Amino acid sequence: MSGESEAGQPGKEDRPPEAETSGQPGDAENAKAQDRPQEAWAARRDLEDHTPRTMAFGEGAGFVGGVLGGVNHGIGGGSFHGEVHMATHVHYGYGGRPAAPSSGEIRAAALDQLATCFADSGPAFAELFERLRNERVLVLSGPQSSGRRTAALMLLHRLGLSPVHAVAPDTAMNTLASGSDGAEPAEARGSLLCDLETDRNRPLRETDLLALQDRLTQQDAYLVITVGPKAYLEGVETHAWRPPPPADILAAQLRGQLNPGPTADLLALPLVAGFLSRHPQPRETAEFASVLVRYAAGDTDERQVEDFSLLALEGQIREWFEEDDSVLHLREKAFLIALAAFDEGPYALTAEVSDRLYARLQKTADSEQNPAVPVFGTHIGKRLQMARAYRYEAEEPTEWGPVRQAKAAFRDDRTALVLLREVWTGHPSARPALVHWLQDLSKDGRPLVRTRASSTAAVLAHTDLPSAMALVIEPWAASPQFGPRTVAVHALALAHRVGTPNVPRILDAWCDSRTPHLRWVAIRTHGLIGPERPVETLAALRTAARRGEDEDTVETADPTQEDDGQLAQVLAESVELLLLSRVNDQVLHELLSTLDHGRHVRALAISGFLGACERTERGEASNRPLVLDWYATSLAAQAQAAQDIVALLHMALNDRVHRPRALDVLRRWVLSADRDPGAEQALARLLPGLATSEPDRRRIGHLLRTVPSDDGIPPQVTGRLLNTLPVL
Repeated sequence: MSGESEAGQPGKEDRPPEAETSGQPGDAENAKAQDRPQEAWAARRDLEDHTPRTMAFGEGAGFVGGVLGGVNHGIGGGSFHGEVHMATHVHYGYGGRPAAPSSGEIRAAALDQLATCFADSGPAFAELFERLRNERVLVLSGPQSSGRRTAALMLLHRLGLSPVHAVAPDTAMNTLASGSDGAEPAEARGSLLCDLETDRNRPLRETDLLALQDRLTQQDAYLVITVGPKAYLEGVETHAWRPPPPADILAAQLRGQLNPGPTADLLALPLVAGFLSRHPQPRETAEFASVLVRYAAGDTDERQVEDFSLLALEGQIREWFEEDDSVLHLREKAFLIALAAFDEGPYALTAEVSDRLYARLQKTADSEQNPAVPVFGTHIGKRLQMARAYRYEAEEPTEWGPVRQAKAAFRDDRTALVLLREVWTGHPSARPALVHWLQDLSKDGRPLVRTRASSTAAVLAHTDLPSAMALVIEPWAASPQFGPRTVAVHALALAHRVGTPNVPRILDAWCDSRTPHLRWVAIRTHGLIGPERPVETLAALRTAARRGEDEDTVETADPTQEDDGQLAQVLAESVELLLLSRVNDQVLHELLSTLDHGRHVRALAISGFLGACERTERGEASNRPLVLDWYATSLAAQAQAAQDIVALLHMALNDRVHRPRALDVLRRWVLSADRDPGAEQALARLLPGLATSEPDRRRIGHLLRTVPSDDGIPPQVTGRLLNTLPVL
């Protein structure tokens, strides 16, 4: 069970903790008193600060286009262009060939062919070669995708050993080089043991290697053992294999298959540069070389070359989640999901929330078992290497200002989106844990965590809108608490941002709903996505405002109905956001042209405008007011907006309800003009347009003479501004 009730309302497990009480008298009242809606402007700033790079929200923001496009059939059959949907089975053996069997003979011809395409890493490879020649046995470590097997084969090949005997990974150490492992020492003086199986009870010990070294010396033979980052070792010195840069690997692969001229032409292609910029693995680079060779021969087209990078990424992600837990532990799979949600976020935070997801996944796997999370033992470097991610330091926005933190991010910026899509559609058994995890994140006190819950839900909505709405977003939207509703707002806005269909239709229906919580969410979301369709958005907001006007005439004793003042406030805040967006001129004109559509619509326009007038960049009082700056820009461009700003502000000053707030706006602007000559110039042009009658002139003059200041001395700018008022 997901915890969702049949009526579509959140069940007990879905309720935020602040909605649950201990049963003591007054607990419910206290929780309600502490629950306050965050200002739309502040919530939008959190969204801009903490939205992941793949769906950055804000003016001029970008989006990793195409990755989520098209019909969603899961990664196994999906194409990111939305037109071609075919099952793709790519074998990622190094050099474009399937991986060799775990045991048996690797013949000389195969080694010679591999050598023609091998990218020598220079001094590092030479050092490994000398160690193997002197010590007879070498333990080469690295992640599975690092090309360590190819490097091991080339070390043996460089010694002139062929054929090479591949030894099974579960071979006991005491049987190696003794003849009992199936090798024929006389024919195969070089052996390779890939991915040696070890565990706590059967580690690879230094004594094993010393005994093995003696036997190899007696037989004039050599052995390379490859191990992963989490192999169990006791006193064993390993040598890390670090592959050459992808560009070197690709060039070596092409040189082994083509003449110098075609190789240079292929390496100069822009799509090759794009592929290399995503930090491909050696096996992917080798396979890409084979695709380029086919492209040069005319056997494939440019579209397939471009598609390869994403198909390889999809294959890697599918491989991660299809691996048995003994190969890739459930805790590391949880970390991959958390990193997809918190890409470019603080590493410590990502690790923290990933363990919470791990506990949820354990509960799904075995409901009778108490979830247990290891406290220590996770190596950051190995974990990020496995995830094809990197660690770096950067500033993270907080409510107290930027703070420098250690962050983690996928090397390929498409990974997060593709990974979340695969988990949601390819592994439905993980959904209950993922849903509860997102519910936990939505209740977190940190804006970054709540925003990433929203962005993750947005990706799920694009992948499977009905399920994401029913399981995640609608329970948030229907919550009596403002926190989860704000998370729903951001999820819907970001879902629309990444191209999820029907979001405006959902919002328009909710705006006209009799459920106040859904109306609240729809109104807030309209303020965020409204710049794309300002006329339609304002029409929806006017509809919601008129519904409030109609409900004023109907007496109701329903305690579940939201206070009309709260909806009026959220309506005004959405208008405020629209007025401070890239379509502000159009929004302002639309507001002025619809002022006679009812008292609630008129109040909506004036309240939203005054809210916009109070805003400064990043909320800093020392910065110039945004609307005053807009007025100055419009005035210089002789745009109609300058006159419209004056008209709406004049209307607010002459409205008994809104006059106190309008006068407060002017006081703030005067104080800003005292610090900013540009603001003073704009205000000197604006005030005469407001003083069109003697009452207006007296009101503005009184305000200028009584503007308070921090030190008790009237701002000097007030005298100069008084001189700009007309004599009537």
